[in-house]
Amino acid sequence: MVWVHKTFAELSKKELYEILQTRVGIFVVEQECPYPEVDGRDEDCLHIWMEKEEEMVAYCRIVPPEKGEQYHSIGRVLVKEGHRGSGYARQVMERAIHVLKEDYKVNHIWLHGQEHLRHFYGSFGFKEVSEVYLEDGIPHVDMLMEV
Repeated sequence: MVWVHKTFAELSKKELYEILQTRVGIFVVEQECPYPEVDGRDEDCLHIWMEKEEEMVAYCRIVPPEKGEQYHSIGRVLVKEGHRGSGYARQVMERAIHVLKEDYKVNHIWLHGQEHLRHFYGSFGFKEVSEVYLEDGIPHVDMLMEV
């Protein structure tokens, strides 16, 4: 396994294409969520992924706070079909949390995750800080972790 961390400016065209293709495949097609996946935030993010035999198998991005937001967040956590059930989601989350703690020196980490994954995120120390709400027709919950 190889870990890759890159800013948007560091991404090759091929890497960017693979990231966007994978995210659209999972978050739009697989989850039947016909909403724009490209949200204008990628240019400010740190993109983290795990490669196995030169294939991206797990991915997430670290999103800096925008105006009016307090915390960095972890988003777009995914594992490609065919690699699920191998613990890669846990590994990519652990990697993102480590980067935020060690490199960004944050005190809190925010995420808004799909409601059915709240126990998974809770296993890292994230606490629910909102009621369940619909985003793009999918139940979500906001969560915060104190590091």
